[in-house]
Amino acid sequence: MAAHRFLPGRRALLGAALTALAPVPLWASALSGVTLRAGTFKGEDQLILSLAGLANTPYTVEYHQFNSGQLEVEAMNAGALDFAGWSEIPLAFAAAAGARVKVIAVLKGDVNDQVVLVPKNSAITSIADLKGKRVGYVRGTTSHYYLLRMLWAVGLNFSDIQAINLSPTDGAEAFRAGDLDAWAIYGYAIQFALAEGNARVLRTAVGILSGNYLVGAAPAALADPQQRAAIADYLQRVGKGYAWTEANKPQWTAALAPVINVPPSFVQAEFAHESQPYRLVPIDDAAIASAQLVADTFVKAGLIAQSVNVAPYFDRSLSAAIAAT
Repeated sequence: MAAHRFLPGRRALLGAALTALAPVPLWASALSGVTLRAGTFKGEDQLILSLAGLANTPYTVEYHQFNSGQLEVEAMNAGALDFAGWSEIPLAFAAAAGARVKVIAVLKGDVNDQVVLVPKNSAITSIADLKGKRVGYVRGTTSHYYLLRMLWAVGLNFSDIQAINLSPTDGAEAFRAGDLDAWAIYGYAIQFALAEGNARVLRTAVGILSGNYLVGAAPAALADPQQRAAIADYLQRVGKGYAWTEANKPQWTAALAPVINVPPSFVQAEFAHESQPYRLVPIDDAAIASAQLVADTFVKAGLIAQSVNVAPYFDRSLSAAIAAT
């Protein structure tokens, strides 16, 4: 973390500006020496802010690439990240481990891109039919969580299926080769499988996943006045950036597809079936309760040794910044 400090008078000015959510020019000079280390996936955040005209931050944003939310949590706990985002699942394990992370906002998003796939001509027609079958999933992710909940809902446990932990890439190969009877997976892997013509959706995670993606910040960064001001400003830009993507889907599709190396038609298909638009919202009691349910589920499944309380990991102090987006 950048160790830039200011005299008490300038600290007070910065704090007042942040409290009032003053326009950037009033406090840009105070943040010119700040570096905000942000986690991102394949540069999507940079792309969003650039396309939306929001990349001109008065501080330096140092982006770090990650392929999973769990890795972002680990990096933040180790003091290597100031800002990142993940699903509700990594928070459950972070709370169990006493990790040094805070949740400062919620990004509402799609859950139709989280599904159980089966071969197109499979005789499987319900989750109950998975008993005794070979089911691929990704351990410690949303697919693990919703598969657990789906099984429990029909009176089955993980022990009732042949659960096979596979990375998305390995899962795709196994499903294509006919080595899986079903595959709990997320993201564009679904579109690739459907496009190959040998897959159909058995069930989506709608009604199980909340669609809450948690925006996190390092406690040490939040405790530093300059870093905190940068986080508040960046949070506003992220909120406005996601609003831009929803309002400009053709432009967003055209720009995103080559960055994540998928056909534009796949991006269009996901947009067409969104369960809800992406939007940044303040933390509320329902968001905390949803995250607690996720943690309780993994405790019940024996993946977390003892009960955990996720509430202390939520920090609502930047809600005003979100409301200003």
